[in-house]
Amino acid sequence: MPSCHCMEEELVTGGEHYFAPRDGLGHEYREVKAHLRGREFSFLTDAGVFAKTGLDPGSRLLIEAMAVAEADMVLDLGCGWGAMGLAAAALASRGRAYLVDINPRAVELARENARRNRLTNVDVRQGDGTAPLEGQRFDVVLLNPPVRAGKDVVHRLIAEAWAALVPGGSLWLVIRKQQGAESLRRHLETLFVVERRARDQGYHVLQAVRGSGGV
Repeated sequence: MPSCHCMEEELVTGGEHYFAPRDGLGHEYREVKAHLRGREFSFLTDAGVFAKTGLDPGSRLLIEAMAVAEADMVLDLGCGWGAMGLAAAALASRGRAYLVDINPRAVELARENARRNRLTNVDVRQGDGTAPLEGQRFDVVLLNPPVRAGKDVVHRLIAEAWAALVPGGSLWLVIRKQQGAESLRRHLETLFVVERRARDQGYHVLQAVRGSGGV
């Protein structure tokens, strides 16, 4: 994840949308290979997107921990160039993965990476949060939260994930301890039943299961 100058156990409370589009930025294309969940992937990255030099350790840990069934409907919320959502699409061979990002360059890369990896059960859309999804519901939502965008943005995305999940569906989220893992878990527990499913090098992967009641 990107570094942030924030106090331990606290999410930042301000900051711009670092995932938003940036006009006039040149290209720095790079091919990234990754072995994920028993499959080899080839990804194209570029300047102006998160983790442009390769798969970040938080996303990799989430990919290896997440539970995705063959027929699941999956949402990668803030997909970047698509590693988490495309790995999920490969697992959900009879389902479908929706990848959403606010950054048009990330959306273009995610579409190209679906094509490169011959994944046809993928729908990539540009937009903020779940706005482009027209009320669709999902079994699994994946989120590597944009902590630099601030606590309000992260909490909004979590609330949107809750609303997009079917009862019993799971939000899988990764965050570093020094970027607020414990405070974020406490917030998640106001909406979900939460379990930590993986931990490595300061990263925590949390599974947050939506119950059948309302907020």
